[in-house]
Amino acid sequence: MLRRTKRNSGRKQFLGGVLKILKNILYVALVAFSLLLAAVYFSTFHPKQTENADVVCKSYALEVPGNKELKVLSWNVQYFAGKKKVFWYDVPDESGPDTVTTSEEVDATLKKVANVILKTDPDVVLLQEVDDGAKRTRGENQSERLVQHLSDFYPCRTEAFYWKAGFVPHPKVLGSAGMKLVILSKYKIASAVRYQLPLAEADPISRQFQLKRAVLKADLSVSGGRKFSVLNTHLDAFSMGTDTMQKQVKFLSDLLRKLDGERSDWILAGDFNLLPPGFDRKTLHPNGAFYYGDDQEIKPLFDGWSSVVTKEELNGPEKEKFFTYYPNDPAIAEPDRTIDYIFYSTGLVKSKYDVLRKGDAAEASDHFPSEAVFRFAE
Repeated sequence: MLRRTKRNSGRKQFLGGVLKILKNILYVALVAFSLLLAAVYFSTFHPKQTENADVVCKSYALEVPGNKELKVLSWNVQYFAGKKKVFWYDVPDESGPDTVTTSEEVDATLKKVANVILKTDPDVVLLQEVDDGAKRTRGENQSERLVQHLSDFYPCRTEAFYWKAGFVPHPKVLGSAGMKLVILSKYKIASAVRYQLPLAEADPISRQFQLKRAVLKADLSVSGGRKFSVLNTHLDAFSMGTDTMQKQVKFLSDLLRKLDGERSDWILAGDFNLLPPGFDRKTLHPNGAFYYGDDQEIKPLFDGWSSVVTKEELNGPEKEKFFTYYPNDPAIAEPDRTIDYIFYSTGLVKSKYDVLRKGDAAEASDHFPSEAVFRFAE
């Protein structure tokens, strides 16, 4: 009896020891997991829904003359990578061989972009996909590098990140990410605001690393006190089968209605990653059609406001001259679609619109730059 009691006591002690070890292991695991979550959170980007953006403006910057035509150029510059790469995301199965750029490619492309800007001489430049702190471009602040090529022609600048992380664990990234919207202006920027667009669907961990796509609004000073804003945006690109694009277009529509209600004139431009209303995606190569649905998500913007090129023109016999995108996918041999747009308010009158598709403008990115000229209505 005494021997059995001792044996039971030994078992209890053994089981108690095992439970204690398991508790310690669980505690260490929970601490490690908590530290991992904290590291993920603090190394990624968490912007507010609406927040002020920094403005850099030299003292000699003047107001926009109310009686002057205003030229705007919008361009997705593909982080100045040039046109000789096929990046991993450029093909539907993510098998593109390239993940980074070379310094020589970026140097050459910076000069080409600067040449286009200096030659066309826009008053306001809206750029998408400008890297800052990204592994793929060696951590360079590309907007700083660009303005060095532009002398003092653009004394005012504002920027907003829409991808930023100390480390992205995607096998084709495995390093830091940093990408911005940039607005350069010859005229005084009074203030700027970053608006967070609705996010693409993702699990809580993946969401920390994903792009936080945005709208960057710059309020320009106009003589006579007129309200005028330029808005730069880059909508989602890989949200097939979700309602992300509808949500982002609705956000833009609500923002434009707000500006209209404030009697503010505005120009909205950027890379919308959407085909024109009525455009048959089946006319694209299957690799291109893969990225789009049949929902015509951008239609509310065309229905509610003026575009520099009408949906009839974008589907007409000369639609090719309005194509803004020349995919890097080697299966697609020529420009084949319009996905970049410029919209404007009723207080503006458009006098000119062009997609620049020759020379440096054709060799610097997978997108062509778009330029439009406006004047304020009387």
